[in-house]
Amino acid sequence: MNISDLFRRKSIAQIQKDVTDGTGDHAQSLEKNLQFRDLLAMGIAAVVGAGIFGTIGEASYNGGPAVVFLFIFTAFACIFSAFCYAEFASTIPVSGSAYTYAYTTFGELVAWIIGWALVMEYAIGNIAIAISWSDYVTGFLRGMDIHLPANLTMDYITASEGYAEVQKILSEGKTIKDLSARQQEFYLAWTNATEVFGTKIIVDIPAFIIVVLITMLVYVGIKESKNVSNFLVILKLAVILLFIVVGVFYVNPANWSPFAPNGIKGVLSGVGAVFFAYIGFDAISTTAEECKNPQKDLPKAMMWVVILCTILYVAIALVLTGMVSYKMLAVGDPLAFVFEQVNVNKEPFLNIVGGIIAVSVIFAMTSVILVFQLGQPRIWMAMSRDGLLPKIFAKIHPKYLTPSFSTIVTGVLVAVPSLFLNLKQVTELTSIGTLFAFAVVCGGVLLMNQNKNHTAGRFRVPYYNGAYFVPAILVAVVGIFMVADSESLGNFFAYNPTNEDKNFFQIILTEAKNKTFWDIRFLMFTTVLLIMLYLSIKKQLSAIPVVGLLVNVYLMSEIKQENWKWFLGAMAFGLVIYFLYGFKKSKLNKL
Repeated sequence: MNISDLFRRKSIAQIQKDVTDGTGDHAQSLEKNLQFRDLLAMGIAAVVGAGIFGTIGEASYNGGPAVVFLFIFTAFACIFSAFCYAEFASTIPVSGSAYTYAYTTFGELVAWIIGWALVMEYAIGNIAIAISWSDYVTGFLRGMDIHLPANLTMDYITASEGYAEVQKILSEGKTIKDLSARQQEFYLAWTNATEVFGTKIIVDIPAFIIVVLITMLVYVGIKESKNVSNFLVILKLAVILLFIVVGVFYVNPANWSPFAPNGIKGVLSGVGAVFFAYIGFDAISTTAEECKNPQKDLPKAMMWVVILCTILYVAIALVLTGMVSYKMLAVGDPLAFVFEQVNVNKEPFLNIVGGIIAVSVIFAMTSVILVFQLGQPRIWMAMSRDGLLPKIFAKIHPKYLTPSFSTIVTGVLVAVPSLFLNLKQVTELTSIGTLFAFAVVCGGVLLMNQNKNHTAGRFRVPYYNGAYFVPAILVAVVGIFMVADSESLGNFFAYNPTNEDKNFFQIILTEAKNKTFWDIRFLMFTTVLLIMLYLSIKKQLSAIPVVGLLVNVYLMSEIKQENWKWFLGAMAFGLVIYFLYGFKKSKLNKL
C-alpha cells in the first residue's frame, strides 16, 4: 500500500461534468423537487429543534438577559462555517455534503473519516431525539389520563437503574406512595415486565414507532418529505410567534436589570449549548441533487437559516428573561414554565398557550428526526458511488427516486437501538462529528482556493486578508477573555511542577494524566491555532475559513474527554471497515 493512495482525490471538474451531462455516478439521479423555500424550511426544521424549548433556559440562567449577545456571537461563529458550506455546495452540487467536499480537497482517508463521523452523528443523534420524543409523548398522554404500559415506554437500562433506586428508598422504610411519579414508573416498568428466558422485556415502543414512520416517509419520496417538513415548520414558527406576541404583554422591564448579572463569564458559559442549537443547517447540503437550482438556492438557504434562527432566538431570549427573573430559568421547559409563573390568576387563555407550547416540542423533535433521517442515506449513497461501500447502498428506487436500500438500513440502525438504548449521556458524541465536519469544510475551502485551476461556483466566500484580520481577531478574543476572567486565564497558563526530581517529559505525562497540566485537547487547539496563524500571515489566507476552522476546533476541545473516547473508538471501528473494504474497492484505486 502506497501512503499517497490514502490521500487520492476526486476531481472537482469531473464531478461538475458528470452532474451537467448526467453521466458517471449521476447517470441515474434523484428527483429534483426542492426549491429555496423548501431548503429554508428544512434548515429551520433541523436547527429549531428541542433546543430552543430547553437549553435556552439554562443559557439564560447563567448569562441573564445578556444571553442575547451570546446568540448573536454564536451566529457569527456559525456563519463562518455556513459561508464555507455555501461555496462548496455551489461548486459541487451533489449529495454527500462534507464527505464529498473533503474527498476533493483532503483526499480519500479524510473523506472516509468525515463520512463515518456524519453517519454516526445522524444515527446517534436521532436515537437520542427519538428517546426524548417518546418521553414527551408519554408525558403528554399521561396528562390526558392515557397511560401506556411503563415497560413499553422506556429502555431496559433506565428501568433497571430506576428500580434499584426505588428498592433503596423502600429499604429505608418508605412506601410506594412516597415515591415520585417518575420513580413509580420505574417500579411499574420493572415489576410488570414480561420475562423471556429470565430476561425482562422492557423496550421503548414510541421511540421505535416514530423512527419507523419517519423512515417510511423518507423512503417514498423527497416531495412527501418536504411537504411534511414544511407543515411542521409552519406549526413551530406559529407557536414561537405565539409565545413572543403573547409573552411581550407580560414582560416586566425590571427583570432585565441587571442585564449581565454574571458578567461576560456568565454569558460565555453557555456558548457550547447555544452553538449546538444552531447545528443542522449543514444537513440540507445532503439534498443538493434534489434541488432544482442548487448552486443558487443552497448557499442562500444556509445563510438565511442562520439569520432567521438568530432573530427568533434573540426575540425569545428577551421575552423569556423579561417575563420572569433569569434566576428562575434553570428548567427543562422554560417557554411553558414562564406562562405558569405569570398566570397567577389562573387565566384559561394562558393555560391554553402553555399547553400549546408544551405540545409543540413533540412537533419540533419530529421535524429534526425527519431532516437527519433524510440526510444519512444520502451520505451512504455518496460513499457507495465512490466504491467505499457496497454498490447496493447507492441503489435508487425506480419509482420513488430515493436511495431505497440506504434509507431502510438507516431506519433499522436508528429504530432498533432506540428500543433498548439510553444515549442521553453521550449526546455530545454527535457534536464532535458535526464540529469535525465543520472544521474540515472550512479547511477544504482554503485548499480548494489554492488550486487556481478549479472552476468556481456561483458563490464565493468573501475574501479578507487573513494576515491582518486573523491576528486582530485573536487579540480581540484574548482581550475579552482577560477582562471576563483574568484570574482563571492566568491559572490556565500557569505551570508549577510539584516534583522537581522528574524530567520535563515525565512531568508532562504525569500532569496530563492527572488533568492538572495542559489538557491534550487544549494542546490540539493550540497547535492548530499556531499553524493557522503562521499560514494566514505567510500565505495571506482568507480570514473567514481560517476563523471558522479555529472556532470549530476550539469548541471540539471543550467537549468532555469521555465523549472523545467514544468518538475515537467509533472512528477506529470505521477505519477498520475502510482498510478491509473501502481502500481496495475504491473507484480511484482502479484508475
